[in-house]
Amino acid sequence: MFGRVLVANRGEIAVRVIRALHELGVEAVAIYSTADRDSLHVRLADHAVCVGPPTASESYLSIPSVVAAAVTTGCEAVHPGYGFLAENPAFVTACVDNDLVFVGPPADVMATMGDKISAKQAMRAASVPTVPGTEGATNVAAARDAAEEIGFPILLKATAGGGGKGMRLVTSPADLEDAFGMAAAEAEAAFGDPTMYVEKALVPARHVEIQVLCDADGGVLTLGERECSIQRRHQKLIEESPSAALTPELREQMEDAAERACRAVGYRNAGTFEFLLGPDSSFYFIELNARLQVEHPVTELCTGIDVVREQLHVAAGEPLSVTGRAPRRGHAIEVRVNAEDPEHDFRPAPGRVERFEPPQGPGVRTDTFIESGAVISPFYDSMVAKVIVWDNDRPAAIARAERALGELVVEGVPTTRDVALQVLASEPFRSGVYSTSTLEALRAVEA
Repeated sequence: MFGRVLVANRGEIAVRVIRALHELGVEAVAIYSTADRDSLHVRLADHAVCVGPPTASESYLSIPSVVAAAVTTGCEAVHPGYGFLAENPAFVTACVDNDLVFVGPPADVMATMGDKISAKQAMRAASVPTVPGTEGATNVAAARDAAEEIGFPILLKATAGGGGKGMRLVTSPADLEDAFGMAAAEAEAAFGDPTMYVEKALVPARHVEIQVLCDADGGVLTLGERECSIQRRHQKLIEESPSAALTPELREQMEDAAERACRAVGYRNAGTFEFLLGPDSSFYFIELNARLQVEHPVTELCTGIDVVREQLHVAAGEPLSVTGRAPRRGHAIEVRVNAEDPEHDFRPAPGRVERFEPPQGPGVRTDTFIESGAVISPFYDSMVAKVIVWDNDRPAAIARAERALGELVVEGVPTTRDVALQVLASEPFRSGVYSTSTLEALRAVEA
């Protein structure tokens, strides 16, 4: 195992990784911008290095600054968390060039799977089903031709990045050109790449993903699924496992597809294969997140496997202790609580958290970096906390989630807590029969 690791991130995920390092007896080095000087992850780390001013491009996204912080503090490895540089092949290469182990997949695998077009081609080669759509980079004319062939509605999607940016749902030919221009411009601004492609929009559809761990010896462990269909603007708000939509047979088919894909591309470390599940129980690969996921605690509570620790063991050259299908039990739900104003289209609402009291009690886990008096910065993600619960079955887990959110206190900024409570209490969620459009439908009824 490593002696010292740089955590190339901030916020709750930096706190999460630092705690895992300390539990393994490894020193943690934090990086921070001047806006995060007093943040919890800085205080928890054994060493901390300022990498620049508040803007992410000059601090957390600055590859030379982050690599220099690792080298000058004598780190052996770098854990990227999620977001920022976590899926940047150039960062992986820079780490390797400076004798730093990157805790994640190799740069070539990341590059292949990070480009959604090449990723779909790789999945087809591995006999993994993909959503019908264009084969490569697409212009407006080609998008129109594809839409006529596969039928509306379609999704315009950016080949780079994620998080719902550079994505537009188009329901008619009249809207296509304007939507293409807006999506490409958004992709250019967010990722520096305006390249688009087209996919058939499955309506209604569910978003179900498979967590994997792979070692350097070819060992593959699948850790079951997470249902992530409660979304706004293609960004997840509530995740759960297991999915109410999967039979044991369908679950095995999806896990087998993920395992097959891992072997085909030579994947290593933690990753998540995201699928769309159609109303006829057909499933289609949409992307691989070549990193740790925000919602990984859901899997940890159901399997008892610490995904971050396993990432570090694999990066240190150790084989997985178990391969195949991870054992799992009970039911887990994660609610992302963001500093956003639901009454104004979930607009980010940065500011000072005057009072913060996380929920407690059996089966409750709160991942956060927030304390009373902490500031939600306008420069970064608006997440306040992730509230994760576990219980023996789904009804009990829902009840526990409602209890935990009822105990959560966040004063000073508006949050998405009440929206999450609305979803948990709704008939579609309680019945388990919901889709990626459920939150929008519930909000429309309330309005």
